[in-house]
Amino acid sequence: MTEQESTPAETDPAAVRRVVAASFMGTMIEWYDFFLYGTAAALVFNKLFFPELDPATGSIAALGTFALGFFARPVGGVFFAHFGDRVGRKSVLVTTLMLMGVATFLIGLLPTYETAGIWAPILLVSLRFIQGFGVGGEWGGAVLMAVEHGHKGKRGYYGSWVQAGVPVGLLLANGVFKLCSQMPEDDFLAWGWRIPFLLGIVLLGIGMFIRLQIMESPLFSKLSKEGGKAKIPIIETLKRHPKNVILAMGMRFGENAGFYIFTVFALTYATEQLGLPKSTVLNGVLLAAVAQLIAIPYFGKLSDKIGRRPVYMAGATALLFFPFLFFALLDTQSTVLIWLAIILSLIIHSAMYGPQAAFFSELFGTNVRYSGASLGYQLAAPFAGGLAPMIAALLLKWSDGDPWPVAAYLTVAAMITLVSVWLAQETHQSDLDH
Repeated sequence: MTEQESTPAETDPAAVRRVVAASFMGTMIEWYDFFLYGTAAALVFNKLFFPELDPATGSIAALGTFALGFFARPVGGVFFAHFGDRVGRKSVLVTTLMLMGVATFLIGLLPTYETAGIWAPILLVSLRFIQGFGVGGEWGGAVLMAVEHGHKGKRGYYGSWVQAGVPVGLLLANGVFKLCSQMPEDDFLAWGWRIPFLLGIVLLGIGMFIRLQIMESPLFSKLSKEGGKAKIPIIETLKRHPKNVILAMGMRFGENAGFYIFTVFALTYATEQLGLPKSTVLNGVLLAAVAQLIAIPYFGKLSDKIGRRPVYMAGATALLFFPFLFFALLDTQSTVLIWLAIILSLIIHSAMYGPQAAFFSELFGTNVRYSGASLGYQLAAPFAGGLAPMIAALLLKWSDGDPWPVAAYLTVAAMITLVSVWLAQETHQSDLDH
């Protein structure tokens, strides 16, 4: 029985579009929540929650709480992946979206250090952990819903639209934050910073409505009828696919570290080291997010034609050299060149991120696909993306403001990714039903 025969729902274009749209919207909302925290951590949390520290140390502490969310992601990934492979993709996605939305809303209600003392950063860290826990289970389910509904010739394209929810979330988070930051500085620090977090509850309602309308993955439904579920999916994944889990982690290193250096650390570097207005970098990030919204589906579709590995390797190769140019362009303090640097950085990132959803999904069988894809994606997140802004801040402090160690750090991360993709098998012609 072929994949098309076994999963009739995938031949209905309208059904596939609904699923892809629902995954895109949910991912967009969850990453709005996640990126909103990153922007606030780079610009205001050091003043509000760590005011007794000097500016540089306060920034490192604030970015440290940002990193905590990444360490929660593997925990959430393992927890929700078990239920995703045992109970189904859809129910897990509803739960993760609810967790993220509520945690974001509550951050907007938190007292600051001035009001609550040490309890303020403790509560902030706790809600950041819940954010990371929720997003840890989100990605695997969202991409599998899109990829498992799609036929073999378009899996990269369908999966890339889920990935495209990330720049839209980034666009929304930075756009709303930028609008709120236009108010007087005292008002913004007193209450204006809360508005973007409180708005998250509206997006949560929209996302919940959309996600409740879609059908379960046809491949998982077929697996359930045939009784082929793994008893303990995580254990089964590590026993049968250890190499693919490790390679997927390696493929994440350059992609993930680069993204957060280019979008989060760049804010800190430009405002504190170069003395530029935060609007300069925020505008550049907004423009880059628009470019990435186009680039991610393009590279996903390209990977359906020429393969996942060539497209991914092209992005990793570009990342080997680009970090030095990135900081050189930032150091010019020219607004146009700073925008160019950020746009180019996210286009390079898109060459890796576009094919990634389908690539990781195709490395594992249906009975452990949620677990396998989530493990590879989320286990690398704390070390690749979560620590990247904080490591970059420490390297910058060590070098007395010279960004070359940060660029070198990204080059090493890109080398890890390049080698991992080289060792991985090509999967774009594989049959997900086997």
